[in-house]
Amino acid sequence: MESLPDVPRVVQLPDGTYAYADHLPAPTQYSGPQVVHQHVHQAPPDRTVQRVALGSGVGAGMVAAGVYFGPLLVGVLTAMAANLALLALIAAVCAWGVVTVVRSVGGSDGTRAADNVRRARGRR
Repeated sequence: MESLPDVPRVVQLPDGTYAYADHLPAPTQYSGPQVVHQHVHQAPPDRTVQRVALGSGVGAGMVAAGVYFGPLLVGVLTAMAANLALLALIAAVCAWGVVTVVRSVGGSDGTRAADNVRRARGRR
């Protein structure tokens, strides 16, 4: 039970709306101007997805699996796309090399073969 996230308390604000208690500002006494040192790139944690998932009956293990495997899946798909792009580039370079060699070495036969291929592609 210790691994489950804390579910915050819901409170009713003076205007009648409801809010999570952990999102309310802490009541403080005003002691003059304060220096705010804020790192813009460090956003506060957003627990909306976890709350929705836990509220819909999904257990904490499923939430943790989504948090872990979500970025992992994106990384794997990106790596596969990069590999396929590299293979396509290698295939295009090999095809260009074969056509160049056939044209230069084949003489009139190679030229005729290249013309036949060009005409066959043009008919589509």
